[in-house]
Amino acid sequence: DKGEKMLKTWYSFLLCWLSLGLEANPGLKLRITQKGLDYGRRIGVELLKQAVLKETFPSWSGQESFSVVKVNYVISRLRINAVDFPETSASFIPGTGISLSVAHASATISADWIMNTWLLKDQGGITVSVSGLFIAVIFKVSRDSAGHLSILLQNCQLSINSVKVKLNGGSSWIYSFLSGYLEKPIHTKLDKNLCLNIKYKIQMMDAQLRKHKVLSRIDAFAQIDYSLVSSPEVFKSHINLDLKGTVYPAGNHTDPPFVPAPFALPDQGDSMLYLGVSSYFLKSASLAYYRAGALNIIIFEELATTFNLRSALFKDFVPETALNYVTACPVLLKLMATSPPAVTLNAGRCILQITGCVEVFAVLPNSTTQYIFSGNLTASTRANLTITKQKLIISLLLKRFQFSLLHSTVGASEMSLMENFLSYALRSAVIPVINDKLGRGFPLNLAHTTLTGPVIKINQGHLVISTDIHYK
Repeated sequence: DKGEKMLKTWYSFLLCWLSLGLEANPGLKLRITQKGLDYGRRIGVELLKQAVLKETFPSWSGQESFSVVKVNYVISRLRINAVDFPETSASFIPGTGISLSVAHASATISADWIMNTWLLKDQGGITVSVSGLFIAVIFKVSRDSAGHLSILLQNCQLSINSVKVKLNGGSSWIYSFLSGYLEKPIHTKLDKNLCLNIKYKIQMMDAQLRKHKVLSRIDAFAQIDYSLVSSPEVFKSHINLDLKGTVYPAGNHTDPPFVPAPFALPDQGDSMLYLGVSSYFLKSASLAYYRAGALNIIIFEELATTFNLRSALFKDFVPETALNYVTACPVLLKLMATSPPAVTLNAGRCILQITGCVEVFAVLPNSTTQYIFSGNLTASTRANLTITKQKLIISLLLKRFQFSLLHSTVGASEMSLMENFLSYALRSAVIPVINDKLGRGFPLNLAHTTLTGPVIKINQGHLVISTDIHYK
C-alpha cells in the first residue's frame, strides 16, 4: 500500500512538472485594449448592417385557426430592408471572453405571403416592423490544440418589445383580419431563431480561425510561427494573446537551441494594440537566416566603380598585380557569416554584432579571380527599428569593426590598407546590401487593417510597439 501511495505521489508530481513545462514563454505578445475593442465594435456594427441587408432567409409556413376555419399560409422571399443599432456596447469578461450587447435595435422586413383555405386562396406582400430588440451575447475565447484562436458562444439573451405586421395586396378584409394573427408566430420565430443564427455564425467564424495558417512565410528564406502558446488571458481592461513568435528557416521547423525569457507589456491603455517583441524573436530570426545561408554575401558591382587594381589604393596595395594589367580590374568581396548575428536589446538601443570571414579577390580581364587576402571580421552595428507599410523594418549602422588577417598575398605590412578598404567596403557596400535584405521587413499586418501612428520603445530584453489601427 505504501508503495502504491508513493507511486501515485510521484505520478502526480510528474504530471504537475510536465504541465508547468508545457507553459512555454511567448516570443511575441499581443494586447487588445478597451479602446481597441470599442473600435472593433464600431467597425463590426457597420459590417453587421451590411451583412444583414444581404442575408437570405428560408421560406416558412404555418397554420392559424379562426373559429371553424383553418388558414394555411406560406411566408417566402424574406429580406431585411432596413436595420438600426442605436445602442451597442462591448466589454471584456475576466477569465472568459467578450460581451457584446445591442439595445433598442429595430428592423424592417419584407416578404411575400400566400394564404389558402377551403373557401379561397389569396396572396400578396408583407411588411414586418420589429422594434425594441435587445441582444446580449458572451463569447468565450480559448486556444485549440494546434494553437489557433477559438471562439465559442457561451450565452445569448434576446428580447423583442414589438412586432407589427402589415399585409399588402389580396382582398382587403382578409389581410386586415390575418395580419393581427401573424404577429405572434413571427415574434415566436424570431425569438427561437435569432440566437441559433448567431450561434451558427460564430461556429462558422471559429471554423475559419481553425483553417488560418499559423505559419506565415516572410520571404524565400524564413517563416514565422504565430501560434498561441496558451489560452488568451482576459482581464477587465484588455485581453492578452501569447504567440510563439519563432522564426524558422523556410521548410525547416526545428526549434532554436534557446528559449524565450518571460517579459511583460506595460500597464497602459492609450493605444488600441500593444505588440511585445522579445529578443528571442529577433535571435530566432538571426539564426533562421544564418541557417538558410542568407547571410553569405558576394559584393562585386557595388565596389566595381570605386575599387579596382588601377586605383591609387591598390597600386600601392598589390603593385606587382596592378602593373600586369593596363585595364582596371574590379574587386570582389565575399562575406560569410561564421555564426548567427548576436542581437542585444537594451533600454533605447538595439545592437547587432556580425561575425564572419571575409575574402577579397581581384577580377581579372579573362573573368578569373586572383586571391588578395582573407581574414576574420567582427562588426558591431546599431539597428534602427521603424515600421513602414505594415512591416517591422531593421536598418543597420556600422559603429566599429575588428579585423584579424588570416592570409595575404601581399604580406601583413599592408594591414592599414586592408582595414581602410574594409571600412569603406562595409559602409558603402556590405551594410547597404544587408539593409536591402532587411528592408523586406517582418509582416505586422492584420487582415484589412493598417497601423496608425505606431511607436516603438526598446526595453531591456524586448521592445514594445503601441499603435492604433484603421480598417480599410
